Amino acid sequence: MAIRSLDQLAEHVKAKGTKTRIAVAVGEDQNTLGAISRAVSEGFVTGILIGSQARIEDACKLENIDPAAFTIVNITSEVAAAKEAVRMVRDGEADVLMKGLIGTDKFLKAVLDKEKGLLPPKAVMSYVCALQIPKYNKLLFVTDTAVLPFPDLNQKIAMLNYSVKMAQRFGIEKPKVALISATEKVSAAFPASMDYAIISKMVDRGQIIGCEVDGPLDIFLACDPSSIAIKGVDTPIGGDADVLLFPNIESANSFYKGLMLFAGGELGGLIQGTTKPVIVMSRSESAASKYYCIALSCLMAEEK
Repeated sequence: MAIRSLDQLAEHVKAKGTKTRIAVAVGEDQNTLGAISRAVSEGFVTGILIGSQARIEDACKLENIDPAAFTIVNITSEVAAAKEAVRMVRDGEADVLMKGLIGTDKFLKAVLDKEKGLLPPKAVMSYVCALQIPKYNKLLFVTDTAVLPFPDLNQKIAMLNYSVKMAQRFGIEKPKVALISATEKVSAAFPASMDYAIISKMVDRGQIIGCEVDGPLDIFLACDPSSIAIKGVDTPIGGDADVLLFPNIESANSFYKGLMLFAGGELGGLIQGTTKPVIVMSRSESAASKYYCIALSCLMAEEK
């Protein structure tokens, strides 16, 4: 059965009866501690906090969290803590890497280290999130909201494959992927639409498998079945998309943040392309979304 909500996702990972080991780089802030403490208390996560033990314990007191619930590795340097967290994941001492109270640039520098990081040579790093929106009948996977500013053709193909893999982990056997634009017409005025035409043809010829893909499509054709008849567009997506692939980070980021702010959306998202799941959460995300990101990392860390 497909997982159709983020609460179902959390219940799924809890029902597995296993504990995913999460190494938190500079796990010294109340937001991070609150989210991971919830997952630890619910029994599906082991929390390993790498950072200043004194600051971790102080933050735990402010949140009424018992620091004994975690394994604490006392490293006071942010850079050294990030390197140690990456090493633990790389060497199999933890299953998931998570960003705490450290700048994203410093955190990703450790992840991207060519010799000691988590990104294989020539791999594309991207981001996929699962959005829960009250007015949509299922989860909606969106890419790329956080990493690639203007993805080229090869990066779009990687984004598509990462999204399909994640959707399949949710039990969606053949995800429907909509390649999003302002219009359904291929036009040189919209450069991404040319890439979309190539990707659609690659699907026709079996170069991309395991999914239905069509584009360019606008949001209505991707997600509103009534728009298919109104616009007279024949698309295998049928207004029932599982995945939305956007042409650039500006459109994808604005889309998801608008849904979070105005439509009561929640999300779970992860860095993609790395050898192990990597959680990078925005400070503006809700406590629930932070918890769902952790649950998603546990799902993606499962052996298949």
